[in-house]
Amino acid sequence: MTTASALNLLDLLDQRRSVPARQLGEPGPDAAQLEHLLQAAIRVPDHGKLVPWRLLAIRGGARARLGERLAAIHAQTEPAVAPSALEKDRERFNAAPLVVAVIARIEADHPKIPAQEQLLSAGCVAYNLLLGAQALGFGAQWLTGWAAYDGEVARELGLGANERIIAFVHIGTAKEPAPERARPALADVWSEWT
Repeated sequence: MTTASALNLLDLLDQRRSVPARQLGEPGPDAAQLEHLLQAAIRVPDHGKLVPWRLLAIRGGARARLGERLAAIHAQTEPAVAPSALEKDRERFNAAPLVVAVIARIEADHPKIPAQEQLLSAGCVAYNLLLGAQALGFGAQWLTGWAAYDGEVARELGLGANERIIAFVHIGTAKEPAPERARPALADVWSEWT
């Protein structure tokens, strides 16, 4: 890697921001951009080459259908839920043209690879999606919300018993500049063991 390439990569990391999903819109990645993004996203640490993750695209009309299912599930599990919460569920996936569900596939009893390492590998895939989307000129946000942890939603999305959603990564074109937020001071999080 050249020094210029290393600086460009550091610049990308220095500029990384999440764009709120509600501020994302069309266009999303085209077919070639999406393939490039996904190929880059799965280049993550993977102890034992287990591939402890998979990706599920939610786009087009599937976004609204999933929102309707979320509202129905929420209303069934919490009959007194406020109508505004159900509307939020219906609209949850409708802003960004592409939502990628990152699904961890954990072999809990693997004799050599701890479950935590498998989960962290899946987390790296989600983070790479954020970085890759930004590198392609798109905005992205990693969200979870109650739907990521709900068993009925997992069944709706076809997850297996050893699978769980770790991220819904919303990807699209930012309608306005991404906001910056306060970051920790390096001195507050860095120390040296002696």
